[in-house]
Amino acid sequence: MPKMKKIILVASAGGHLSQLLKVKSAWEDCKNCVYVTSLEALRGKLMVLGKTHITKECNREHPVMTLIVMIKSLTIILEERPHIVISTGAAPGLICCLWAKLLFRSKVLWLDSIANTEKLSMSGRIIRPFADVILSQWADVALKYKNVEYVGSVF
Repeated sequence: MPKMKKIILVASAGGHLSQLLKVKSAWEDCKNCVYVTSLEALRGKLMVLGKTHITKECNREHPVMTLIVMIKSLTIILEERPHIVISTGAAPGLICCLWAKLLFRSKVLWLDSIANTEKLSMSGRIIRPFADVILSQWADVALKYKNVEYVGSVF
């Protein structure tokens, strides 16, 4: 019997997570999904959908917290060993995508936030060389970057 593919779905709390959940029909039939977000208060909501891990939020202005999130994300990726990582960002999503790609050669799909109307987010620009698929929600943004696609917007 073939091993079931494991998908990790990772997004920072707030708009990033809302956008990710708006496209959950893409993985609805997968029975091996794991959610990762940055706010403990969301654990209950996500546990209804699947196994859930919580990191903290981080960004470039808080390097110590970023290091903590890097370590926590590493433990999650080592435990889960995903085949696929889907993320809408921000920094915790980027970190999980990088660990999964570097350690397990996981497929990475990055859906950049609809808020980025003129260029890819910083996390989107960083993950670009590592991601297998990068989607922008703006056609004009996708045209600015090699290997970035536009297939519509999440509303």
